[in-house]
Amino acid sequence: MRLLCSLLLPVMLCGQAAKPPAEPAPVQKKNSITLGGRTLQYTTTTGRLPLLNEAGEPEAHVFFVAYTLDNPPAAPRRPLMVAFNGGPGSASVWLHLGVLGPRYIPLRDDGSYPPPPYQVTDNPHTFLPFTDLVFVDPVGTGYSRAAKPELGKKFWSVPGDIASVGEFIRLYLGKYNRWSSPLYLTGESYGTFRAAGLASWLVDRGIACHGIVLVSSILQYQTARFDRGNDLPYPLFLPTYTAIAWYHKKLPAPLQQAGLKEATAEAEKFALNEYPVALMKGDRLTPAERAATLDKLSRLTGLSKDYLERNNLRPRIMQFTKELRRAEGKIVGRLDGRLTATEGNDSDETPSFDPSLTAIRAPYTAAFNDYARRELAYESDLHYYILGGGIGPWDYGPAGQNRYVETADSLRDAFAKNPYLKVYIGSGYYDLATPYFATDYTFSHMGLPAEYRRNITTRLYEAGHMFYSVKGALARFTQDIEAFVTRP
Repeated sequence: MRLLCSLLLPVMLCGQAAKPPAEPAPVQKKNSITLGGRTLQYTTTTGRLPLLNEAGEPEAHVFFVAYTLDNPPAAPRRPLMVAFNGGPGSASVWLHLGVLGPRYIPLRDDGSYPPPPYQVTDNPHTFLPFTDLVFVDPVGTGYSRAAKPELGKKFWSVPGDIASVGEFIRLYLGKYNRWSSPLYLTGESYGTFRAAGLASWLVDRGIACHGIVLVSSILQYQTARFDRGNDLPYPLFLPTYTAIAWYHKKLPAPLQQAGLKEATAEAEKFALNEYPVALMKGDRLTPAERAATLDKLSRLTGLSKDYLERNNLRPRIMQFTKELRRAEGKIVGRLDGRLTATEGNDSDETPSFDPSLTAIRAPYTAAFNDYARRELAYESDLHYYILGGGIGPWDYGPAGQNRYVETADSLRDAFAKNPYLKVYIGSGYYDLATPYFATDYTFSHMGLPAEYRRNITTRLYEAGHMFYSVKGALARFTQDIEAFVTRP
C-alpha cells in the first residue's frame, strides 16, 4: 500500500485528489527614486492573488505589481490608485512603465520607436509622490491565468471582466489594509470602459471610488463601429482626421496656417451640423448638396473629392490612414496619426500594420520581461501576454444582438450613488482608436445633472492614443493628475 501511494502521489494522496501547488507569496523589494532633490523610499510587491469560488477553490490567479511609499506623511490618508490597460486582452504594462510607475521605458521624444537596446530608467514624472500604485493584469493578460482553461470564458466578457477586477480590488484592500485609503481607478482605452463599469460595481458593494482617470476613453461602442446603418462614427472621427491631416500638412493653405485648434474647431462645427444631416439624407441628397459636402469634407480631411465620392462621403479609419499619404508611399498610425511608415504594397485599400503600435510593442515586451526578473525579482516561465494571445473570444453580450455595448450608464449610476465622485478625461488630438470628439459626444449624452458635471475635468493633448509617450505631454499629464488627486 505504501508503494502504491508513492506511485500515485503526483495525482492522489492515498485516495484523495492531490491539491495543486500553493501560489507563492508575492515578492517584496525595497527601492528608491530621487525627484527634484527629494529621495522617495518605496516598496514593490509583485505576485498573483487567487480569485476563489464559493467553495474556496481558485478559479484564476491575477498578477499585479504594487508600489507603496515607505513612511508616507501621516495625514491625509495616502491615496491608492489601481490601474489597468484595455484591449480587451492588454496587460497593464503601458500605464505601468509608460507613465505612472517610478520606472519607465523612454521612447524617443515624439513617442516613436527607440533604438535598441531598450531601457528601463527612473521616471521623473511618476505618480508615486502623490499616490500609491497597483497595476493589475486582468485574467488572460500578463501573467494572469484562469485556473483551468475551461474557466477562461467566465472572465472574457463585459460583466465577467468587471466582476473579476472588482473582486481583485476588494481582496487587495483587505490583504494590504487599504480600506481607508482614497481609491482611484485609472484605465486606458478598453480600460476606461472597464473603469466606468467598475465604479458602479464597486459602489454597490460598499466600495466608493474617490476618482476615475480615463485615458483615451471609449464608454459607448456605437461611437466607434463603422457598421452599415450606423453613421454616427463618421462625424465623430472627422475632427481627428483634420488634426492628423493638419500635422502632415495636407490641409488647404489657409486652414493649415490657421493652426491645429482652429482647424479642428471648424471640423467640429461641420461634424455637429451639415455633415450628419448630409449622411442622414442618403440618396435624397441633391447634387448641389453632395458637391458642397464633398468640398467641405475634402478641405477638412486632406483626401481628394474623387476618393471621398467613391467612398460615399464615408471614409473609415484604416482607409484614411492608408490614403492620406499614399502618394508618398507612406501610411500613418491608428493609435497615433503623427507616426508613419513605408509599406511595400501601395495598391491595398488599408494598411497591413499600424506603425504607432509597432513603435511600442517590442520595446515594452523586452523591457518588461527584463525588469520583472532583474528589479522586481519575479520569476516565471509563463508567457507575459502584452497584447493578445492569452484570451479567447470576447463576449460583448447584447452587442451580438444588434445592440452596442456601453458602460456610460454605469458611470452615470455611480455618480448618482456617489455624488463626490470625480472624473478626469484625457484624450489625444491624433488618436484614431478612441477619438476625442467621440468621448465628448458620449459625455454630452449621459444626462448628467450640473452638480455632477462640475466634478468632471477634461484635457486634450497634442499626441495620440498613448499621449503620455510624448515627452511634453507626459510632464503635463502628471501635473494634471496630481492636481486632480490632491484637490479637495
